[in-house]
Amino acid sequence: MKNTRSPMTLKPLVVAVALATFGPQAIAVESEEEQSLASIEKMTVVGQTTNTVITPQELEKFQANDLADIFRLVPSVSVGGSVGIAQKIYIRGLEDTLLNITVDGAPQTGTLFHHIGRVAISPELLKEVDVQAGAGEATSGAGAIGGAIRFKTKNVDDLLAADERFGGTVKGGYFTNDGYQASGTLYGRLTDNWGAMGSYVYVDRENMEDGAGNELFGTAAEQQLGFFKLNGELTENQQLSISVEQRNEQGDFGARPNWPTLEGDTLFPIEGDRTTFVLNHQFNLNRYVNLETSLYHTSASVEQDRYDRWGKYGGDMTTYGFDIRNVSLVGSHTLTYGFELRQDEVSSEYLAEDAIWQDWAWDASVGKFEEEGQVLGIYIQDHWQITDALLLSVGVRYDQYDLEQTTYQNETDSDGVSPNIGLNYQFNDNWLLTVGYAEAMRGKEVGDAFTLEQAPDWVSIDPDLKAEEVDNTEIGLTYSDNHWQVTASVYQSNIDNVILDQIGRGVFYENVGELEMQGFELKANYWYDGLNVVASYSDNDSELNGNTVEGYEHIGLANARGDTWGLNVSYLLSDSWELGWNFMYVDDLNNIEVLQRGVEIGWIDQTQFIDKPSYDVHDIYVQWLPLDSDQLKVNLAVQNLFDEHYRDHSSVGDYNDIPGWEGVAGLYEAGRDIRVSLSYQF
Repeated sequence: MKNTRSPMTLKPLVVAVALATFGPQAIAVESEEEQSLASIEKMTVVGQTTNTVITPQELEKFQANDLADIFRLVPSVSVGGSVGIAQKIYIRGLEDTLLNITVDGAPQTGTLFHHIGRVAISPELLKEVDVQAGAGEATSGAGAIGGAIRFKTKNVDDLLAADERFGGTVKGGYFTNDGYQASGTLYGRLTDNWGAMGSYVYVDRENMEDGAGNELFGTAAEQQLGFFKLNGELTENQQLSISVEQRNEQGDFGARPNWPTLEGDTLFPIEGDRTTFVLNHQFNLNRYVNLETSLYHTSASVEQDRYDRWGKYGGDMTTYGFDIRNVSLVGSHTLTYGFELRQDEVSSEYLAEDAIWQDWAWDASVGKFEEEGQVLGIYIQDHWQITDALLLSVGVRYDQYDLEQTTYQNETDSDGVSPNIGLNYQFNDNWLLTVGYAEAMRGKEVGDAFTLEQAPDWVSIDPDLKAEEVDNTEIGLTYSDNHWQVTASVYQSNIDNVILDQIGRGVFYENVGELEMQGFELKANYWYDGLNVVASYSDNDSELNGNTVEGYEHIGLANARGDTWGLNVSYLLSDSWELGWNFMYVDDLNNIEVLQRGVEIGWIDQTQFIDKPSYDVHDIYVQWLPLDSDQLKVNLAVQNLFDEHYRDHSSVGDYNDIPGWEGVAGLYEAGRDIRVSLSYQF
């Protein structure tokens, strides 16, 4: 994580908000003090103390190759699912379906198959990752009731020095548990004002082994990613960026890839594809006109061949839209305001021509099922520097949701206003208080492609369905000096009118109650010369109607996790050598009452209890730069150094001891994995 290594001051924060939105070129800079803002950590006010920035340097040192690796050092974020295609992101226990996740401004929406993840990104491409925990400011985007994650990719200016015209990077890596990765990137300046880059990443891995030495069947996969970006200046005050990403993953997995597959179980081919096109335009005229326009189009698909039942079945998702926002500096106010519109289209269909699937289908006569949804948002956020010590943030957004189940001619709509208010107060050069309150709403969005089908006489949406509404309150206190930064944060979030398709009801979306979340986070960072130490603690309790949430019964909503402790130490031995160690301990979470829904619908006579055992994981790395420059890098990393045998708490809990629920569990995580990589930049 990026950490501020100097005393925090509030005087420049008005302009820093604009920088956080658009970058250092986004505003008309008027003084040397304002010019220094490019190096200030990006920040907002509501939820500021629990926000995090992940840098590519951190990802490189630990040789990140999946989502779990990317968020390994972020206390408020966890990843369950073990295998890449099945991984799901959670912020404070909320699944990524309740987050606003973007790649260069393009939202990653919808769900193709509830037993796989919906977010995929290559760490090789990332310039940084911004994490906002909890509902925040009006600029967070539509539906961000649990927070937001913004992936930002590199461009040619991040890879070439000002006096360089052309370059490239080739990289190869091998990991003992079990596979290899290769990538190549070329980049160059086409003119003085324009540059382009292209990248190809290939990953091939066999079945992993868990910490007990057991083979994790159905975890082998092949991944390919192609990426191209063109960026430059149209005029002195206009910048344009165009990028295209194509991602493919395929392998033979279990029928439910996020559940274990036993030796001898049938594996089924699954292939997932995603193509994302993004255009970003910036127009920076003066203090009042700093306009950014983002246009995007994403298409994603997954195909599974269940040859034992209905044969090939596929889901498709298309998302396109735009976000137009402007920043105006008016006196001591920084105003950010804009308009966004998003269209989602999802479909699924039987692809097999034989008739075996008809015995299993609810609605065999249709064969293809479609939904369409639209989200419109209007927002404004004001950061008002009242005094040198006090910054006040006030904002509001209006969102409108429309959903049409095209196949079954059902529809629902909702709209609402989401206000927020927060403040930063700096007592002196060392102490900063942050207080924030935010509301957010989310109407019914397009559903899981693999569950669009329903029995002909069923009602798929409650006619009285209400939008989800969340209120999030956070208080944070930060101490910083020349060697320390310590932050303590406490939060309380409540989501009313939770929308869920409960088990045992087929496809029926209804309001099921209230989800309450409360927690505490503590983070301390110490640095001295080449030593950097980060310690963290995260405690989060999430309950739906008074019951602890669990990833099987509350799939698509939330999952419970024990208290999490973290310690990360890095030491720069010299200009050529750096060492690092990361430790994570997750406390046990026992006597989780489950199957309340099963009792309600008569599947079982009484509720049951499951445990989530504690675990601790150690990772280490060594980075060596053999040459005087950073042209050649040699990295050695060992993930799960001591071969811990564990199931991440953010995966599905273990129901195997409950009669009738044998096989319901999350995958165990990989055991010790020694990763070696060599990269050369020319």
